Amino acid sequence: MRRIGVLTSGGDNPGLNPCIRAVVRMGLYKDLYVMGVRRGYAGLIDGEIEQMDARDVGGIIGAGGTILGTARSPEFYEKRGQQKALRSLNRFGIEGLVVIGGNGSLTGALALKNHGFPVVGIPSTIDNDVNGTDIAIGVDTALDTIADAVDKIKDTATSHNRAFLIETMGRNSGYLALVSGIVGGAELVLIPEQEITFEEIAETIEDAYIRGKTHCLIVVAEGWKPGMMALAERLREREDLGFSVRVTRLGYVQRGGKAGAFDRLLATRMGAAAVQALIDGDDGQMVGWVENKIMLTPLEEAVEFQKKLDDDLYELARVMSI
Repeated sequence: MRRIGVLTSGGDNPGLNPCIRAVVRMGLYKDLYVMGVRRGYAGLIDGEIEQMDARDVGGIIGAGGTILGTARSPEFYEKRGQQKALRSLNRFGIEGLVVIGGNGSLTGALALKNHGFPVVGIPSTIDNDVNGTDIAIGVDTALDTIADAVDKIKDTATSHNRAFLIETMGRNSGYLALVSGIVGGAELVLIPEQEITFEEIAETIEDAYIRGKTHCLIVVAEGWKPGMMALAERLREREDLGFSVRVTRLGYVQRGGKAGAFDRLLATRMGAAAVQALIDGDDGQMVGWVENKIMLTPLEEAVEFQKKLDDDLYELARVMSI
């Protein structure tokens, strides 16, 4: 193998640039040509591909986002789009591809693998819902960002004696909400994976007030139904709760910023391991971090289903809220 490619796909996060840097520099160290694909699978289809050297990734380890860009590509999930992507790979002489992204991106990598093209995936999603890895690139830094925001909201909640609903990302996974609720000292966490009644939520707020707490924080995953705004509207109709209710949607701030030390190291190790896997002929795999070491998982297993939350974490959140 003499020439490999690398692309980032799906949602951005703070660990993508350190991972790109690792893929490029490990490839160069192994005497490979490394080609950067811009705008994910969309750029792959359109042939937006250029050679990268060490200087192209100089200084990016501390930069957020992705220098290669990212985009959704519905066309790629059709057979015709995959054929165009393979044509581009062949036209540029690329013999193996590193795909950095979440479940959708890794499913795309599996499609290329099923066409016989050598590909290795790297899990990168702040939802942390990919099988075959204990943690994905970007998760740790996103949690630090959320924890900092929750701490600041707690200050103003305490000053004004209020209940705050704080919405985190997570359409299908409550991981971010659950962990940030634990580390942020929330009284309650609302996630898609767990059912709870309105009366139980109202009771939690009222109980916090009666017990003399100066605030009540509820962290809400964006995928929780009926949603934060609907909940806030109902709670404001209750004048017996003690606390007045305010809302904060953290939004895309969770995906921005430079990666922390853990994510930089994780991304570097995963990127280097992905290149080595291609060289060793271990394609069709995803690089994961399992029990504090690099492990390879077949792409079929990695995307088979969404990783479930640890029930012990939910119980811990409940215990810590008393």
